[in-house]
Amino acid sequence: MATSEPEERLCRKSPDAKLTVESWKRHIIRQLKCRDKAQKTLFQDVIRSYVNLLERCTQKAFITKGILSATRPLLLPSSEDSLSSLKTATGELAYQVVELQQEIKIKEPVLDKQHARLSETQDDLKEVQLEHGRLRSCVAEVQERNQLLKNKYDSLLECCQHTEAAYRKEKLYGSELLEDMIRWKQQAAARMNSRNERRVRAREAGLHRELEVAANKKVNIYEVPQSASLPSSPSSQRSDSGERLERSHGRLFRSASATSPRILGSIRDLFEKKRRGNSVCSLEEDFCAPLGICLAARVPARAIYSLDAHELGINAARFSPRSNLLATGGTDRVIKLWDIKAGVLHNRGTLEGSNEGITSIEFDSTGTRILAASYDKSALFWRLDDCVPKFTLTGHSRKVTAARFKCNYRQVVTGSADRTVKIWDLQRAACIQTVEVLSYCSDVVCSEYFIISGHYDRKIRFWDSRAASCTQEVPLQGKVTSLDISPNHRELLSCSRDESLQLVDLRMSNTRMAFRAEGFKCGSDSTKAIFSPDGCYLAAGSADGSLYVWNVSTGKLETRLPDMHRCSVNAVAWSMSGEYVVSVDKSRRAILWSDV
Repeated sequence: MATSEPEERLCRKSPDAKLTVESWKRHIIRQLKCRDKAQKTLFQDVIRSYVNLLERCTQKAFITKGILSATRPLLLPSSEDSLSSLKTATGELAYQVVELQQEIKIKEPVLDKQHARLSETQDDLKEVQLEHGRLRSCVAEVQERNQLLKNKYDSLLECCQHTEAAYRKEKLYGSELLEDMIRWKQQAAARMNSRNERRVRAREAGLHRELEVAANKKVNIYEVPQSASLPSSPSSQRSDSGERLERSHGRLFRSASATSPRILGSIRDLFEKKRRGNSVCSLEEDFCAPLGICLAARVPARAIYSLDAHELGINAARFSPRSNLLATGGTDRVIKLWDIKAGVLHNRGTLEGSNEGITSIEFDSTGTRILAASYDKSALFWRLDDCVPKFTLTGHSRKVTAARFKCNYRQVVTGSADRTVKIWDLQRAACIQTVEVLSYCSDVVCSEYFIISGHYDRKIRFWDSRAASCTQEVPLQGKVTSLDISPNHRELLSCSRDESLQLVDLRMSNTRMAFRAEGFKCGSDSTKAIFSPDGCYLAAGSADGSLYVWNVSTGKLETRLPDMHRCSVNAVAWSMSGEYVVSVDKSRRAILWSDV
């Protein structure tokens, strides 16, 4: 392509200008090609029909030319032949016209059908467009409603956040109030204990002074004041004979006058249990009956009675000190009482009030009061003549796994999953001491000044309740599931998840004996093992539903009682008389065992 002079001058001046000229030329050519292609696309059918018509016209012209060239020599001799040939060509053309018309008639119905389908498709398209419009309007409405709901949700979420913040603030305030209340109660308990100690010391000092004064006073044993006269009895007769014997020897001795009203009153006040302040225990309740003593426990040999004692699984069982009453507690939130008559369990009543399942049960020494631990983070205290708890000890933050009376029966010790052990004063139903025990507490037992706790971290810990300090740790090979102390308080029994029972000598804590048996397996984290009432045997239930009894002196398995439980045995209880053993399991069944 030739370039003009201005372009050549521009190209000579700058190579970049030459590139610019070439680029806009290519751009113009590209635009022309695109326009040509677009125009061809629009008139392609017209061009194709025009080409077909040109081809047909060319063919007809060629045919006509051939006919004329073939008939031209014959026109001279005869016009009739040319006429006949023209007629023949005309007939052929007419025949072709007829064929074309038939093809047109054949294609017309197809075209009509296509037109009908096209109209139907257009109608469907209109309907679809209408439906599309309707759906778009519905989508717009739904989006509007969603936006309203989102706004409402945002407002509710903001309100919820404010409420949660207020709740956390109130909870913190409540915990502070609870801590203050506990601290005030502890201070009040400390003040009351201090006052009581001062009173006792003052009373003892006064009594000591009166005894010293009386001891320094010379008393003639032959003279008996009128106020000291006592009714005659065998003992008084024996004292009279002794006095006559002393009179015969004519001896004088110095002693405290047993007839002094002040001394008698002081002694009576010293040993009498009085109801102080807002005590929850009466004189009758404070009275401690003597405990029964079992000379020889009987090894159970067969099941004499069985029943489904609860609606759900049973977690704990305990005999009363007199062995005539059995208490069972389970996950159905109640404690059931059973009288034992002629080897049969008779339902005596139900103790209610717990909001969750019962984890442990214990009687006091009189057998008239029951202490139980519960999954509802509390311990409950009942009298047998009332099915409603007398009071509830609350303060733990997780479930209470064990609750035990201390030796004086005026205080209670509870162990919990919140890694604390609490000491409670029953007279005021208040916590007087909290001990942090470092791990999940599964069970506790008590002596006069020590608390022993078992834990999930495979340790037994000894705590001095006076100083709230750990004095010793005994490591085991598995989680501790239960503890029990021997009747003479010299040995400690533990059950753990290493499928064994450990016996620890409390006089020499490093001395231990392990009890195992083929087939014995600890069924849960709360399986309980116990001493027999004479301390000669150990009993525990297994995961296979069998009851195992070991001899303490020999360390060997005494007996295995299978086939009565359908699932794992949770707890075992041995009556104080040594006559009966009860085992309870997760399937709510209780079995009474004996040797007869």
